[in-house]
Amino acid sequence: MHAEPLLLFINLGVPELSIIVLLVLILFGPGKLPGVMKSLGDGVRQFKDAASGDAAKKADKNE
Repeated sequence: MHAEPLLLFINLGVPELSIIVLLVLILFGPGKLPGVMKSLGDGVRQFKDAASGDAAKKADKNE
């Protein structure tokens, strides 16, 4: 069924999250991590704005 992939995210515990954080630190290093998280947050925000139509409203206000 379609609900099975969702169950993978529900079963994440502290050990799994610790491994993910450790891998991210190894890949990007502590110096680049804030920049990576900022760009990830900006991407998520842009996606949410585009999905809800807020980006078009903001563009209309700026004109």
